Amino acid sequence: MLEFLQRTLDGWLEGSAYALVGLGLTLTFGTLRRLNLAYGATAMLAAYVGAWLYARQGLPAWGVALVVVGLAALIGLYVERLCFGAICSGGSAQGHEGRGSATRVGGGFDGTEVVALASSFALWMQLEQLAVNLLPRHLNAFPDLAARTEWGFFGLYLRPDRLAVAALALLITLALTRWLMHTRGGLAWRAAATQRTAAGLVGIRVGQVQATAFLVACALSGVAAFAVLSLEGQITPMLGMWMLTKGLVAAMLGGLGSVRGVLLGGWLLGIVEAHAQAAFGAVGREFATYALLFLVLVASPAGRSGLLGRGGWRHAA
Repeated sequence: MLEFLQRTLDGWLEGSAYALVGLGLTLTFGTLRRLNLAYGATAMLAAYVGAWLYARQGLPAWGVALVVVGLAALIGLYVERLCFGAICSGGSAQGHEGRGSATRVGGGFDGTEVVALASSFALWMQLEQLAVNLLPRHLNAFPDLAARTEWGFFGLYLRPDRLAVAALALLITLALTRWLMHTRGGLAWRAAATQRTAAGLVGIRVGQVQATAFLVACALSGVAAFAVLSLEGQITPMLGMWMLTKGLVAAMLGGLGSVRGVLLGGWLLGIVEAHAQAAFGAVGREFATYALLFLVLVASPAGRSGLLGRGGWRHAA
């Protein structure tokens, strides 16, 4: 019984990191109704620059954290301008909610959604290649903040550094939820996401709101990247793909666009993975990830409701 509880606790802690990674993805989708495939690569390039400064210039951990978060936000603006800003601005003049008269492709996605998705994929490749060119080695040093001891209680053990990441994910989720649901700025964000035409008519600068949301989402990707990498003390070229995969599955489990849902989705993913690894090894762990993603797509093909029945800003709180 203790072994089962320990695995569940480990999975919950790991799932909190997944939720932290997925927050930026769900914030982007909640605002733009489009998926940013360059999300992981944005954080990866920022983290690689931080690792380069740490290894070559001796930058302390707090300096690396500032660089990673700030640079992720700046790279995010680059991605937003190239992939989403011009497309959304053009689409806003086309009809209902900026999307109504867009050209439909195969009766599913409209033309602007396909262009934005393809553009973000191209930038994903570009940003990853820039990061690898900066530090060509497979393994590179990163500031190591991992705890060297464990806390024990009632036969269970946990690492305080992982508990700190879980607390960070919870605090950011609660702060975002409160801001979105109980402030005028949050109301403007929700209006720009769900009723773009009406939001523009009442004086909300929809394009500015969406760009700001994108910047915040990419800054959150930098926070997540630094938090995860500082527990490992190293960085590899797999970071971008890992962040996109785990963050997307966590967000889809809780419902794309749901801030609270991504936290629950990350916890579910982490716990399922922990038990799958104990039963079937590392291969079983990865199989469990994609099995959950498959179930989400079966239950909600658009990915907006998730397995937990949440999605959109109306479920943020």
